[in-house]
Amino acid sequence: MASSPFLSQIPINNRTVSFSSSLSPAFPFPPSTLSHRKRNPNALRVQAKIREIFMPALSSTMTEGKIVSWIKSEGDVLSKGESVVVVESDKADMDVETFYDGILAAIVVPEGETAPVGAPIGLLAETEEEIAEAKAKAASKAGGSSSPATPISPPATSTPAPAEISQPPPAPAAPEGPRKTTVTPFAKKLAKQHKVDINKVVGTGPYGRITPADVEAAAGIAVSKPSVSPASPAAAAAPVKPVASFSAPPPLPGSNVVPFTSMQAAVSKNMVESLSVPTFRVGYPLTSDALDALYEKVKPKGVTMTALLAKAAAMALVQHPVVNASCKDGKSFTYNSNINIAVAVAINGGLITPVLQDADKLDLYLLSKKWKELVEKARAKQLQPQDYNSGTFTLSNLGMFGVDRFDAILPPGQAIGNNVQGAIMAVGASKPTAVADKDGFFSVKSKMLVNVTADHRIIYGADLAAFLQTFARIIENPESLTL
Repeated sequence: MASSPFLSQIPINNRTVSFSSSLSPAFPFPPSTLSHRKRNPNALRVQAKIREIFMPALSSTMTEGKIVSWIKSEGDVLSKGESVVVVESDKADMDVETFYDGILAAIVVPEGETAPVGAPIGLLAETEEEIAEAKAKAASKAGGSSSPATPISPPATSTPAPAEISQPPPAPAAPEGPRKTTVTPFAKKLAKQHKVDINKVVGTGPYGRITPADVEAAAGIAVSKPSVSPASPAAAAAPVKPVASFSAPPPLPGSNVVPFTSMQAAVSKNMVESLSVPTFRVGYPLTSDALDALYEKVKPKGVTMTALLAKAAAMALVQHPVVNASCKDGKSFTYNSNINIAVAVAINGGLITPVLQDADKLDLYLLSKKWKELVEKARAKQLQPQDYNSGTFTLSNLGMFGVDRFDAILPPGQAIGNNVQGAIMAVGASKPTAVADKDGFFSVKSKMLVNVTADHRIIYGADLAAFLQTFARIIENPESLTL
């Protein structure tokens, strides 16, 4: 069996080869069946397959992906688990692997182009005989996407209508005999002025009401109404054109219109979605002398200020779990069992929030090591989905740029289950500040201002104030951060 060329080339398993239910890998055939197989060598036939390589969903917010580069070329032999193509998602560049052995027969989506999630981007053939068929299939897919079906023109049944409207029918004759008429006050005045018998005028207004225009028509006075009433569809369409031109002003001379990258488009979408969440903001000043001293002590060991702040936030969240909670539909909220601190990182062409998972359970030095690895992966655009889509609380630090205070926008759709995070903390720079004590004596201390934006559906002012008090105690007495 092992020396059979057929079995060595095509593994028999339920992913790559489909046999009928009467066959099994051990070949427990009755004698009659074996003799039948000998007389009919074509009866045991493995149908080769042409499989599609799909655009994967690399994050919960990804709707389309861009082909950065094809690692393999058409005609290359692939093994299961081998990287085939690099895809740019809204968060990172990731290698896409093949789930099957085979030959990369055709590339459907070339480098630099985008495709929606689930769309085929390449075709995989099992044998060389199927390559031509796969190429034809790829050509048909490309042709179908580039030449859409010609839309069916609607029947021109509405064409005669404007012609009929543009020629108003003759006014019906006034009925003989007394009748009740409804006349507007101005129409009565005109009828008296032009000596028109109001009982002989046929009203064209609502419910037969006689309007001033009816009186003028009966008096033989030319009215300007026909310029408005005929061809009403054309008149209605006329004002649309200037509105459309106004909504798209031409770019300024010398300007350059640049389309969003996938990451920028995702950031834009999230920022717009965040407007639907009712938020409030609370600021809190902290004395940071002790934290600055600790930072200078542990900095040579690779600890960053971001890691210190993330650790302090995680320890405070343990005591205030509602600030670590998340809400999805506005009808309920979730107490998250893990404290995962997402930290905003600016990278070339966008913004991403790598996540320090279980930040409360890691010691400061291991947390710093993990943070350094995440930053390197983020800047190389090599983060995996679990590295950025599991945050329960976000930290944004601009203190290293000298920013003393700023407000952060609550990021939607980042927490587990696409819930909206409960809060995001914005940390400013630590700066020397003159402070007066209770006896009226002044001294200079380092102060740092922290602003927190929270979801008011689940977090109230008292909750956030209590959390910030706990956070301040940890920052002002930071010895516990190194335990």
